[in-house]
Amino acid sequence: MKRFLLLLLGFLFLLLFGHSRLDNSDLPIADSLDYLSTPKNFRVEVLSNKVVGARSLTKSRDGVIYIGTRKEGVVYALYDSNGDTIPDKTQVVISELNSPNGVAYHNKDLYIAEIDRVIVLRNIDENFQNSPKYEIVIKQLPNSEHHGWRYLKVGPDSKLYLSIGAPCNVCELNYPLGSIARMNLDGSDFEVIATGIRNSVGFSWSPLDNSLWFTDNGRDWLGDNAPADELNHLSGTTNNFGFPYCHAGEILDPIFGKGRQCNSYANPAIKLAPHAAALGITFYTGSMFPSEYKQKIFIAEHGSWNRKEPIGYRITTVELKDNQAVNYEVFAEGWLDKSGSPLGRPVDILEMNDGSLVVSDDLSGTIYRIIYSSLPE
Repeated sequence: MKRFLLLLLGFLFLLLFGHSRLDNSDLPIADSLDYLSTPKNFRVEVLSNKVVGARSLTKSRDGVIYIGTRKEGVVYALYDSNGDTIPDKTQVVISELNSPNGVAYHNKDLYIAEIDRVIVLRNIDENFQNSPKYEIVIKQLPNSEHHGWRYLKVGPDSKLYLSIGAPCNVCELNYPLGSIARMNLDGSDFEVIATGIRNSVGFSWSPLDNSLWFTDNGRDWLGDNAPADELNHLSGTTNNFGFPYCHAGEILDPIFGKGRQCNSYANPAIKLAPHAAALGITFYTGSMFPSEYKQKIFIAEHGSWNRKEPIGYRITTVELKDNQAVNYEVFAEGWLDKSGSPLGRPVDILEMNDGSLVVSDDLSGTIYRIIYSSLPE
């Protein structure tokens, strides 16, 4: 009888308290992320951990953050509910979508990239709490689920830019697979602007010249240390980045690279850590961080899945000098604990109006905010 009562009490305890992480209950903002390390005077806070499967990020002019997901089929809004300008409340905007990874805000409208189509929700800031209806922008995109989740942004030319990943680890590609494409906001004039790309899940434009920079994940099963992930620059000299023939600008594929040369393709702007799964990027243009961070590229490294010694699970930076990528280094880490178990997996990075950075994490369903202050707390 005593044993039964103990079991019953244990069950009741788990029922009441044991599922807090699964339910993504809010964490206390301060002192909850001591396992993360950042440069001096930077601090990471939790905005929400109710965003299950949080992936790509975009924001409205009013500072509402919209968040895509993959398996969850949901797009969220994270918004300020108490008037202090800090987003603090989570709302499901739309659900039952086909891996709505990509989100992009433009002129009051929210564009969402599913695997096989792009849709738009009009006047989203006024409607995100009211089960908004969507319009189809473009449909009949490639429907392979392998690298089929899309990244989406609106470029400086007010066109939609979309990633179309390779449907494999490594294989020959048919148009428009393995590319970055763009189109008008109504889906017209679809065109591929960069090819030879295995899987880009992050791109942005330089504030210096509006040129496109993007990450690309290297193929698997060539060893723990090869090939490197890539940060690429669409500079106008060539728009073919080598996949599946050449990897990281230097490794001919053992099957598809026969009879080819790597110098036929665009080289990476800089090689990143092998299998670190570099995803979302942003150029820092704000005024909150010290001046040395101005125009640096921040990269979310999701983390390796099959490397003997895991790598990634962090945020890195790349500096530009004379429009050349240099000084690839770690900015924030700790999402991989000392035993090699992940505590989180960064996906995308977004600069807010105040110059802080917001980071999504699809493992823990958390949205973080990175701030800088030289003043003592």
